[in-house]
Amino acid sequence: MAETAHRLKMPVEPALTYCEHMPIISQDTFVEPAMPRPKCCRRVGALPVCPIYKPAGVPVSGLREVALEVDEFEALRLADYEGLYQEQAAERMGVSRQTFGRIVEAARKKVVQALVEGCALRIEGGKIEMAEMRAFECQDCGHVWEVPFGTGRPAECPTCKSKTFHRAKEVGAGVGSGRGRCCRHRGGGQGQGSGMRQRRRGAGAQSE
Repeated sequence: MAETAHRLKMPVEPALTYCEHMPIISQDTFVEPAMPRPKCCRRVGALPVCPIYKPAGVPVSGLREVALEVDEFEALRLADYEGLYQEQAAERMGVSRQTFGRIVEAARKKVVQALVEGCALRIEGGKIEMAEMRAFECQDCGHVWEVPFGTGRPAECPTCKSKTFHRAKEVGAGVGSGRGRCCRHRGGGQGQGSGMRQRRRGAGAQSE
């Protein structure tokens, strides 16, 4: 009985809380954050004809701008203009299907924001590289269009659906005024179509 009473009088240690179970990290310990994965180049087959779109009658200086990168413009062009499946469009851009899905979703939100809020939509920026293109000319309607290398021969003319067409002279892949960081130049040059530069050089030579 005396032993039992002695045990009852012993102090009982309180239970440890969840926080007390956690290990103590010294303040001198520095955990380096994980570096984000580098953004790979996105292959672009065409640049925008106009670099900026805005509401009519309002100067750009008085509008809030929404920036749409060139690779996002390309995703919209492939998915919504050409009507390609995401797997096909991702292969054209040289990215995974999941990455293409994120690109086109972000691009659609930006375009909708510009339309709903009346903002100016500026197309520029992005880490891109221009795709090598092949030109075809329809013998029936005379339409000339381009497709990237590695995508196979077109089945028909996109304008008149004729199957009588042939290879044409290169018309300058990606002629346009959109600007992006071109991966082919380490200096970060503008991703502008080579066809435009060639025509400018030719015009300069004729003027001389």
